[in-house]
Amino acid sequence: MTAMGQKKDNDFADEREYLTFRLDREEFGIDILKVQEIRGYELPTRVANAPSFIKGVINLRGTIVPIVDLRLKFDCPRSEYDSSTVVIVLNLARRIVGIVVDSVSDVLTLPSENFKPAPDIDTVIDRESVVGLGSLRDRMLILLDIEKLMASQGMALTSDAIN
Repeated sequence: MTAMGQKKDNDFADEREYLTFRLDREEFGIDILKVQEIRGYELPTRVANAPSFIKGVINLRGTIVPIVDLRLKFDCPRSEYDSSTVVIVLNLARRIVGIVVDSVSDVLTLPSENFKPAPDIDTVIDRESVVGLGSLRDRMLILLDIEKLMASQGMALTSDAIN
């Protein structure tokens, strides 16, 4: 801001928008530009011999979409699907993928000064997939590179991982 309270053109150049969602007691954020749509949970068609975190596939307007339960992928305690359980449909590297989450919170604009690097600790989430931590008032978000997560070893859900 200038002294007169006017916004300079480059004040918000480093802001990013994240769709936030909950898994268990944790809140995560993903780049809003990767989100195609948010849908209520529907039982997918099971795929034989798929890892347990891949719940199956759905037919989304003629496109077969794999559905990944992030609660299972991140080793969270199992939970019953309820009315707040949703599928976030993602458009990643020319591949459509759905992720099951406990609930969607909101879309947040996160200024660069609220961004912190990810701590160097071992987690069930691939280290390359965690962009960092975002803090906004009393909230702490785990910011994910959802494209890297879906392409990570054991997932092979994006075209980059398949080729």
